[in-house]
Amino acid sequence: MSNKILRIDSSLNSDSSNSRRLGDRFLQQWLAAHPNDNVTARDLASDPLPHIGQTLLQGATTAAEARTQAMHDALQRVDELVEEFLAADVIVIGVPMYNFGVPSTLKVWIDHIAQAGRTFRYTEAGPVGLAGGKRVYLVSTRGGVYDNSPMDHQVAYLKTVLGFLGIDDIQVIQAEGLNLSAESRQQSLAAAERQIHESIAATRAAA
Repeated sequence: MSNKILRIDSSLNSDSSNSRRLGDRFLQQWLAAHPNDNVTARDLASDPLPHIGQTLLQGATTAAEARTQAMHDALQRVDELVEEFLAADVIVIGVPMYNFGVPSTLKVWIDHIAQAGRTFRYTEAGPVGLAGGKRVYLVSTRGGVYDNSPMDHQVAYLKTVLGFLGIDDIQVIQAEGLNLSAESRQQSLAAAERQIHESIAATRAAA
């Protein structure tokens, strides 16, 4: 049985990006272990999404026949992103830390897929996530060291919002302290690559 893999990249850097490098390594090893899986890649830096604006909000409450083309396009984009997200069995998110949080491009993607009635719903008992049953790998990179720190609004935020959408199988592959010294960088990247190897080996054992 094959899985659908959705890869999300959000680093503004290209060849020099540590999160992209680790994401590449992850997918190479994953496909070696699961050659029948299919990968869809979305690069939020080279193809950024527009911020949620009045056009989308107005379009959602306007009758279909009265919508402008801009409204139609904005709603269609949301539908495509939500369907892509819901169709994925495994999601790999490459996310560097920018100013203690996630890149704005990734936040915009989350704003598009967090749709009431599609990926979560409200009930009398509170919100319920509708996107469960997926596994998410967060490939997190940081220049400093913020693990278990109140300054971490990167991994902590992503765990919160993904949990809100019903996803509780979240594994973090993390390289931090990358800007402290050459030694720290080398050791942290090597540790992250070991995490990748161990994570994928575990999926082989479970198959």
